[in-house]
Amino acid sequence: MTAAQKPGPVVQGTLDMLILKTVALQPMHGYGVGLRIEQISRGVFQVNAGSLFPAFRRLERRGWIQGEWRATENNRRAKYYMLTDAGRKQLQSEAREWQAQSAAIARILEATSGEV
Repeated sequence: MTAAQKPGPVVQGTLDMLILKTVALQPMHGYGVGLRIEQISRGVFQVNAGSLFPAFRRLERRGWIQGEWRATENNRRAKYYMLTDAGRKQLQSEAREWQAQSAAIARILEATSGEV
């Protein structure tokens, strides 16, 4: 892993979007969401429980995810999170905004001194 690929926290303001996308893929328990974000980002993002679980509560209060207690693969009880219809709409909105912002940042980073 190079210095550019060093694991780190998620970009500020993106955790909710990453959680929404992760549970949109499949219902998952909290610990699994953190692992999946790390896995899909190929180790670039690590989400600590101190950030993750308050985010779950926030997203549930907003009606974007819904939690349900189930048995895990190890036969332990865990809260599994699922995306709601409102969460799906929010995810689409945030994804569009993120794509526009990241494209603008890329244009700025690629700009040369001769550009207006």
